[in-house]
Amino acid sequence: MMASSYKDEDGHITVSGSGAAAGAGGGSLRSKKPENTAFKQQRLPAWQPILTAGTVLPAFFIIGLMFIPIGIGLYVTSNNIKEFEVDYTGVEMSSPCFTCSQNFSWNSTKPCTCSVPFHLDQPYESNVFMYYGLSNFYQNHRRYVKSRDDSQLNGNEESLRKPSKECEPYAKHNNKPIAPCGAIANSMFNDSLELIYIDPNGTKVQIPLTATGIAWWTDKHVKFRNPGAENTNLTVVFQGTTRPVNWRRPVFQLDSDPDNNGFINEDFIVWMRTAALPTFRKLYRIIQRRSNVHPTLPRGNYSLEVVYNYPVRSFEGRKRMILSTISWMGGKNPFLGIAYVSVGSVCFLLGVLLLIIHHKYGNRNNAAEISH
Repeated sequence: MMASSYKDEDGHITVSGSGAAAGAGGGSLRSKKPENTAFKQQRLPAWQPILTAGTVLPAFFIIGLMFIPIGIGLYVTSNNIKEFEVDYTGVEMSSPCFTCSQNFSWNSTKPCTCSVPFHLDQPYESNVFMYYGLSNFYQNHRRYVKSRDDSQLNGNEESLRKPSKECEPYAKHNNKPIAPCGAIANSMFNDSLELIYIDPNGTKVQIPLTATGIAWWTDKHVKFRNPGAENTNLTVVFQGTTRPVNWRRPVFQLDSDPDNNGFINEDFIVWMRTAALPTFRKLYRIIQRRSNVHPTLPRGNYSLEVVYNYPVRSFEGRKRMILSTISWMGGKNPFLGIAYVSVGSVCFLLGVLLLIIHHKYGNRNNAAEISH
């Protein structure tokens, strides 16, 4: 018995014939060769740029001429943002908060208060954003970042009673589950800051501060939810849990406003979004502009009233309060403008340098090619 085989144009091997070797009806065996298509045989049309002086030099000049004015605009916009910073750590003996910084600790039962006077040389228009800042605080530590239970923070009642092991050693206290659990929540910033304006007559006027609208919308409405959605009585919902070790009050007493209490408290949400660097700032309050005639913060004397609850001596940190306006590009950040100007300047100088080299040596090469 004989069998024959042949290969078609698509690379398939077909075996035909009679007998046991070929089988009753014949068969078809597929080879390992890819199909004869433009895609599989890599015959698709392609474009590969040829770098010549006529294409590279204009690209360098265009990038330079675009980036430099953009960088100047960003830098000027950033410099127009007003910002004022007050350090109230209290390390120096002359600081009004020196006594608080030396004597206060997490175990202190009575809060310590201090007043830090300062002067604004220029008025602040539009809305003013009030931040607190910490230095030498490493929120980016791997174990610290993992020390939380997102399921608990999202309102899962089972996780409320049985926190994740990632929260250890801040998962339980006195055999009760901690709500919220973890090292991030346990170290929440809890200084109370108030701003007092002292008018020329010596009268003290408290500046109204807005505590809502400081967290990301997705955090407030998606990532963080109170357990027991049908029960608005948070005291009952959190019954059987205990507060974090370093907190002075339970999570259901963070605010009298029910829409800003519990896990959806915006101060708590802002703190839970960890910072990437050891020196950072977080939004604390917003000072809304209430009149188009008068500035939000007039120039003059002010006093920062501090309830000193957050000790920083143990990690040699510093605390500060920042007042800032914003622009279309956000807060004060000169780096972006400097980066654009630097890249644009380098590209422009490289373009000039390459142009000189091409003008000096390019003609020689062309003359040598013509002579040959």
